[in-house]
Amino acid sequence: MIRNLFMLLAVVGITSAVNAQIKTPQPSPAAKMEQVVGLTDVKVEYSRPAMKGRTIFGGLVPYGEVWRTGANANTKITFSDDVTIGGKELKKGTYAIYTIPNAKSWEVIFYSDATNWGNPAKWDESKVALKTTVEVYPLPMKIESFTITFDDLSNDSAVLGILWENTYVGVKFDVPTDKTTLKSIETAMAGPTKNDYFQAATYYHTSGKDLKQALEWMKKATAGDDPAFWYLRRMSLIQADLGDKAGAIATAKKSLAAAEKAGNADYVKMNNESIAEWTKK
Repeated sequence: MIRNLFMLLAVVGITSAVNAQIKTPQPSPAAKMEQVVGLTDVKVEYSRPAMKGRTIFGGLVPYGEVWRTGANANTKITFSDDVTIGGKELKKGTYAIYTIPNAKSWEVIFYSDATNWGNPAKWDESKVALKTTVEVYPLPMKIESFTITFDDLSNDSAVLGILWENTYVGVKFDVPTDKTTLKSIETAMAGPTKNDYFQAATYYHTSGKDLKQALEWMKKATAGDDPAFWYLRRMSLIQADLGDKAGAIATAKKSLAAAEKAGNADYVKMNNESIAEWTKK
């Protein structure tokens, strides 16, 4: 019995040793990042090789040749909406990012087949969805690990940054925020709530559109008893931008009273500052 038990333990030990897996860090670790630009979801998946004392551009990565833009599998980017790059439309979807680095400029290629391991075995020009040329900016310091960033975010655009060694290139892409927002406003206005009026007026105000229309929507948003202090705050700002300082002050005082009642110190401060500013003028 004891002999059988020892044999069983020995078999279990051998099996465990066979099934054990050694875990080591990857030389080019995988990375993912997601960013909302306006109303568009953008996702990047890539691997991050390191310099390790090597000359990168013009050395490890030759000038004038197609580069996988990273390591291992394709560097991939996914857009949830159609975007515009360099004045050209790129349909929503997932693309591999290939580049052709040179000393003063890079070609950046969005390739519709994102299933390759590195460069395609055979390059298919029909799969080039978009190609653009961007300027090289030298960096004052070394970037050890290959890095991709989202820079210069706004409601309507962002820049896809590529950094490594002492080089930065940026690819600006524009997203259809205005078109999407106006469509949603049009849809909502078919049966709007007070919040719909508020959201529509806020967008018109912050994007510099028709302020008179924005004010009409805010009047509807604040109609009735006890309008929200943040609604009244937005309405006062629109009135001020339309040149109606007296109306703006009156509305700001209502917002102030409501904010004090709610215990919201931020809106109390903002309203007091605006009332003081508009009173001087």
